[in-house]
Amino acid sequence: MTTLAAILLFALTRAEIIERLKTPPVTHLDGLVQVYADCPADMRREYQGPIATFVSDTCNLLYRSQMIKPKRFEEPGIIVHVGSVRTNVADVVVSVVEREKGGRFTRIRLPAPGYSDQEQLRTAVVKAFCLAVKGEEIDDDAAEKLLRDADPELRIADVRSELKRWREDGEFANGHDDEYYLLQLRKILAPGVASREDVLNFASRLRLYPSYYGCPFCGRYESLSFEDAIELSQTDLVVRLAAVRKVRELLVYGGGHGERMTAAVQAYGRFLTEVAKGEKPADELRKMLAEAEEKLKEVAQ
Repeated sequence: MTTLAAILLFALTRAEIIERLKTPPVTHLDGLVQVYADCPADMRREYQGPIATFVSDTCNLLYRSQMIKPKRFEEPGIIVHVGSVRTNVADVVVSVVEREKGGRFTRIRLPAPGYSDQEQLRTAVVKAFCLAVKGEEIDDDAAEKLLRDADPELRIADVRSELKRWREDGEFANGHDDEYYLLQLRKILAPGVASREDVLNFASRLRLYPSYYGCPFCGRYESLSFEDAIELSQTDLVVRLAAVRKVRELLVYGGGHGERMTAAVQAYGRFLTEVAKGEKPADELRKMLAEAEEKLKEVAQ
């Protein structure tokens, strides 16, 4: 027992010591995780359950991502001790303990549970999981990579970050080429959700281009805004054909991102379809374009 622990123990009343000793641990995941509350009753009620849930949720995430079937543990592989310090101490104290009968487990101590560094705790849990479930010791960097690959939100954030560096700085990571990044732009990373990057990616497609490089519209326009295309489509069949192709492209880049994004895509589709037909007057086409633009603004808000 450390000096600090001894001082704290002697400061407790006999009743408090008995209460803490009698308090059972919270056990999750068929015995893999046990969380002890080495703290007063009010702190136990506030922190023991949520911390146990946090640790077990992280382990469940790893079970799924690694496609490992959970097993029953006769003895816990991850033991967490919730301390009684109420001041701002962010420490997460980790140790790997050898059992007398063989085998090892990870003990994680949170002296001040209300202030513990969440990222350090999550990293410690990932490493403890690998030791207990896979029999592997990994370092912090490997734990971070394992977690980011396992967590859908973190994985999506990493893909978007890499796409941003490629688009803005021309940076190629992990041996990827332009074809890889163009494919990622067409993927629906988070179904039903339109992120800022998704909206910007879609908006970057809101121009018409000729079918062949070096064959500009009307012999002089390398590309056209939708506004400029309204007038030219009245007399140029090539512009109208480009509008037909653009409808399909916008469905690819705008589909699957939620109801509001779908409404914007459909509005642009109706506008481009009428441009391709060449039957509506320019004023009506401008109203349709304004409606589509307004719907896209709503998505971006």
